[in-house]
Amino acid sequence: MISSWRRRRAAKRGGKLEQQGNENGEIELTVPREFRCPISLDLMKDPVTLSTGITYDRDSIDKWIEAGNFTCPLTNQVLTSLEPIPNHAIRKNIQDWCVENRSYGIERIPTPRVPITSVEASNILSKINVACKRQDGKGCRDLVLKIKSLAKESERNKRCIVTHGADDVLSEAFQAFSMASSFDENVGVLEEILSALTRMFPLDVEAKGFLGSASAMQCLVWFLSSGDLSRRRNAVLGLKELVSSSSSDNRRKLNELSETEGAIEALFKLIKDLICPTATKAPLLVVYRITTIIFNKGETSEKAGKFRHSTIATRDVDRQRKEHV
Repeated sequence: MISSWRRRRAAKRGGKLEQQGNENGEIELTVPREFRCPISLDLMKDPVTLSTGITYDRDSIDKWIEAGNFTCPLTNQVLTSLEPIPNHAIRKNIQDWCVENRSYGIERIPTPRVPITSVEASNILSKINVACKRQDGKGCRDLVLKIKSLAKESERNKRCIVTHGADDVLSEAFQAFSMASSFDENVGVLEEILSALTRMFPLDVEAKGFLGSASAMQCLVWFLSSGDLSRRRNAVLGLKELVSSSSSDNRRKLNELSETEGAIEALFKLIKDLICPTATKAPLLVVYRITTIIFNKGETSEKAGKFRHSTIATRDVDRQRKEHV
């Protein structure tokens, strides 16, 4: 397959070596071989070089490695490193070629951001652990903001960060700062940690253990009951993640949640507020899981009575939705 761009040039003939005319009077501009990825055969947008010296487009070689291949696609040599190196020289040549041929409708490829490496991800997460042990809220908050920003840049960054245990580190940090005596001073860092955590779902068992601790659950309910809509949304997403399975530990968490003052009312209020589809479905699921636990135990006390409001809340939601249609 040959990648090419075509531009109708009825009056022009000949030109550069890579330009060829056809019977329809079009000019076909062929991409130089050294600018094409050996895997996709497309013009490389982010050329990177493997330990074997062969250059590929980052997206293509990342998919190759993520599929479980540890050899160079062209040479079949075993890779000594799975961290490809940006090839700035070829990328600059490709950009220059794009500029030279812009009259043929070719757009200059943007300079890509260098993705986070495994070493960088590990270093940042280690620093978060240190800041957490020192109860350095400001330092931890700055590092969490950095992690969140990097994860937003690309899916590759997010995968790299998650692979190095970001969910465990952030969940442990959330638990630690929620236990601190100066809770009010830690609201800012807790809010940022929770926001970053929602990007790391699903959580593993260890991370759920930290986030499901008594102090962390109390903090989630407090966020659910107060603050702006973003904080409340992140809190209910955290609760949904905690109770998403049917393990005995999750049943314990559901019982604790149902007994936490203000939790039920905050969930129903979030359902009625209609923030967004995600923030409506999440509390509905949590409420459903709690009701299942309560009525399976045969409880008809005040706790079960709280859930009578769910019918009213559901009717209110339906009515408001119809009014918006």
